[in-house]
Amino acid sequence: MKNNNLEYPSDIIRAGILGVSGYTGREVFAILLKHPNVRITYVAANNTQGLMGQIYPEFLNRTTLNCQKMDLAQVAQKCDVVFLALPHTESMSVAPKLLKAGLKVIDLSADYRLKSPKVYEQWYGHKHTDPKSIAKAVYGMPELYRQKIKKANFVANPGCYPTAAILGLAPLVSTRNDIQAIIIDAKSGVSGAGRKATVDKLYSEINENFKAYKVLSHQHSPEIEQYLSQLAGHVTKISFVAHLLPITRGILNTMYVQLIDGITLNQVHTLYKKFYKTESFVRLHPIGVQPEVKNVANTNFCDIGLAVSPDKKTVVVTSAIDNLVKGAAGQAVQNMNIIYGFNEVEGLL
Repeated sequence: MKNNNLEYPSDIIRAGILGVSGYTGREVFAILLKHPNVRITYVAANNTQGLMGQIYPEFLNRTTLNCQKMDLAQVAQKCDVVFLALPHTESMSVAPKLLKAGLKVIDLSADYRLKSPKVYEQWYGHKHTDPKSIAKAVYGMPELYRQKIKKANFVANPGCYPTAAILGLAPLVSTRNDIQAIIIDAKSGVSGAGRKATVDKLYSEINENFKAYKVLSHQHSPEIEQYLSQLAGHVTKISFVAHLLPITRGILNTMYVQLIDGITLNQVHTLYKKFYKTESFVRLHPIGVQPEVKNVANTNFCDIGLAVSPDKKTVVVTSAIDNLVKGAAGQAVQNMNIIYGFNEVEGLL
């Protein structure tokens, strides 16, 4: 579990970040730079090269690391664990080579989240070229799969919308057999679309605007359904609609769970409180209080609020996360902490 490189103490882990020029890659870098048990030893991005302090002036005089074009031989030599902050469809050409070299790999793309290559190809429009590695990947949601993550060499980090949705719905889905329907009304900041220039992401297009997109056809739908179905023990379908908020970061999900038998607000609040009582990064709000995006921005927390309809047959669950932290980089570092036996909150509080 520890590195054997004489250049660093034995309790220091050498980390690499591939795709460091993107929003999630930059976020991983910022977190690891403060982590007491980690030294970042390699950063790369195929379309951006240069000193990290020049690419991101906020890191000026904080690091001398040079971002270079990706060289997997150097990665294998210099790293113990590698974070893949690559675009979807690119990780599958990199991950198997790093795993073969004996490295721990935490993939922040969608390439290994879905267990069916056919489902992946349907939703992402690209043939999966590494189906053999899918079974090796552990879904990196600590609150649900911590024991598997502890033993993992390969983690498929959850998507941002799925993180907010699954954490918000897990207590109900795993305990109730009378769920009739689940509707997820999801809203995300613009950084969720990645760091690329497109007309629809221009300031003048986003500012003072609010819109739905990929209505009932968002690529995160099958990921949410896959893991909710595992929790429920049977096929669980959702109606998922994503919206784009005129903010940089943050996700707020409002989820409507329709029940046959009904439940009181006190009962559902007690259920959630018990389910997450030992979790450092899930904060259940008191009855009558709802989460807000501003309160989770730049943190690894998932805040949850609850309400129940007068007839007790509709539970409204609200969940808020920072899409770049708990929805990506922070959760990835949380997974790394679990793998190496560090305090789970290290670098994240």
